[in-house]
Amino acid sequence: MECGLLGGKLGHSFSPQIHGALADYRYTLWEKSPEELDDFLKNGDFTGLNVTIPYKKDVMPYCAELSEQAKKVGAVNTIVRRRDGTLLGHNTDYFGFAYLLKQSGIAVAGKKCLVLGTGGASVTVQAVLREQGAKVVVLSRSGPENYDHLERHADAALIVNATPVGMYPNTGVSPIKLIFFPNLEGVLDLIYNPARTQFLLDAEKLGVPGWNGLSMLVAQAKESAEWFTEKTIPDERIEEIYTRLRRETENLVIIGMPGSGKTTVGRLLAQATGKIFVDVDEEIIRTAGMSISEIFAASGEAGFREIETSVLCKLGKGSGQVIATGGGCVTRPENYPLLHQNGRILRLRRDIGKLPKDGRPLSLTNDLSEMAAEREPLYAAFADLTFDNNDALEHTLETIVEAIK
Repeated sequence: MECGLLGGKLGHSFSPQIHGALADYRYTLWEKSPEELDDFLKNGDFTGLNVTIPYKKDVMPYCAELSEQAKKVGAVNTIVRRRDGTLLGHNTDYFGFAYLLKQSGIAVAGKKCLVLGTGGASVTVQAVLREQGAKVVVLSRSGPENYDHLERHADAALIVNATPVGMYPNTGVSPIKLIFFPNLEGVLDLIYNPARTQFLLDAEKLGVPGWNGLSMLVAQAKESAEWFTEKTIPDERIEEIYTRLRRETENLVIIGMPGSGKTTVGRLLAQATGKIFVDVDEEIIRTAGMSISEIFAASGEAGFREIETSVLCKLGKGSGQVIATGGGCVTRPENYPLLHQNGRILRLRRDIGKLPKDGRPLSLTNDLSEMAAEREPLYAAFADLTFDNNDALEHTLETIVEAIK
């Protein structure tokens, strides 16, 4: 069988890993321009297709038949080539979003729910919400209900982002400001890369629960695989694959005072978890073409921090990494969303007397006790988990590995 994903930009896709875990068929990413779409759908050598942005509506005329689900939502994200060569269009996003909504635990019956965007994914989201009794309002940039009149919807209980705004690689932007919605019970973002879009980070800052689209992706893939293979796959596989994929793709970001063991522990943690190890200081040296001491001599701490933030911006968009940061990265608040968007932030804490100073410009010129006192609230604000690194290295590593499970 030759299956795959059809879309415009697919470099961010986790679909090959998911389908590889679901069934035994080849799964290819087919990036096609609008000009290539006609020839591919008529002459492409595929057995089954998943369809993503921006083609969920464009593929419909090529389907000889549409399932009731596809007709209901007016979009196709799954295509099966039948034995006579014709194409059958279906929509598994319906099942996927219903699964995500159930996972969130938000009861929407009788409540106002805002859906951002008007594309194929939006139509599906609207259908699920309405079936569950929600009062659905669709917001778009140019529609009758747009982003210029958010105050009309201060009573919204749920907001669903069904736009690509904030998706990799164009991270750090949100389609909407959440401060206008004091009654939110939760937000859902169909984007899954990054794990925390700016939309979700903003919700987190306000104390509003949020969920990304990864479980929806796995759930719709499960139903797609059933259509491709004509075999039933237990729903339990969704949670199993979701959990594994989330663990594999998550960055583990290590912060702490200079000399607290971030690089040493990071290398061992990468080996233990099968992730790629990245040392931020090494990336800064490579980017600047000079040593850290030379950067400080030429540009001072301010110049160094600018380079550091640009490096963190690049690294934070990646996944499946252990990232050992510099001790002062927490002094810039803008670094937090860069590190947190795809990562869990782990703090290493070591006694002041055990912190070495050699090769560390700020450690050599500052009182470490004063520096630690100033940075303590910053480390605490950044960290998801904190670990003591005063005892044997093996014990520190064992404690971290156990905790991140």
